[in-house]
Amino acid sequence: MSASEEMLEALEKAAAALGVKVSYEALQAGLSGGLCRVKGEYRLIADKKAPIGDRIATLAHGIAQLDWSGLDLHPRVQARLRQYQLRRAS
Repeated sequence: MSASEEMLEALEKAAAALGVKVSYEALQAGLSGGLCRVKGEYRLIADKKAPIGDRIATLAHGIAQLDWSGLDLHPRVQARLRQYQLRRAS
């Protein structure tokens, strides 16, 4: 398994631990997906046709908007989520 695949899997597990359903769907050109609420529950939607790096970015951006501080995450995953938190803060 590549490092990118491991990162994507770790982000999927983090989302699940937060009660966020992750789905991969064929999105229209120009849309990348993101975090939304469906019937009161959080959901992360990513473009299934997007490169793995883009899918990682979509999941990380969505998870970074939530309180993930209580999760036991690999330091690389934590660093990625912090990057997105900093981008939102600036």
